[in-house]
Amino acid sequence: MGNPIVLASRSPQRRTILEQLGIDFTAVTPGVEEQRHGEPRQVVVENALRKARAVATAGASPLEERVLGVDTEVVLDGRVFGKPEDERAAETMLRRLSARTHEVWSGIALLSPGGEERAVSALTRVRFRRLEEQDLVWYLESGEWSERAGAYAVQGRGAALVEAVEGDFWNVVGLPVAELIRLAPDLARRGRLGAAS
Repeated sequence: MGNPIVLASRSPQRRTILEQLGIDFTAVTPGVEEQRHGEPRQVVVENALRKARAVATAGASPLEERVLGVDTEVVLDGRVFGKPEDERAAETMLRRLSARTHEVWSGIALLSPGGEERAVSALTRVRFRRLEEQDLVWYLESGEWSERAGAYAVQGRGAALVEAVEGDFWNVVGLPVAELIRLAPDLARRGRLGAAS
């Protein structure tokens, strides 16, 4: 049957989620410039499409598998927080998120071999507890903030910063599972766990 999908992402978190679901995939890092400004839902959907299109058209011949592009962003007061450039930027982000509720938006794009494009978005709200100075020092020293939208990883030590999650937890990790399965319900059935589901 081959690989059900090609994941257009270098994110280890997304790879882990697909593995946990039993979905067979190959991963290819897309070389694209991501959009950073605009309405959050539009930004994540556009970035997901850009990633999927870049991978789908990168080879000499068309891919025979569907291509999955995903983009996740942290949004506070309408401002998109990307990945921090350095520890100082991470500290600034974490201070702004402290004792506040922010949004985590993800866009998912699925491109078929025939050229059909389908895209959806997901929204989860996350509330941070009030972070004390020692909390910030501890988390920044962990280095976990690096390469993380919003400067934290909810599935790791960043869980200690979070007070509540409203919506899809997996969206905060980097891949909204509920929306993925709604978009392509056959993926889980075709995966390695299909016989057990």
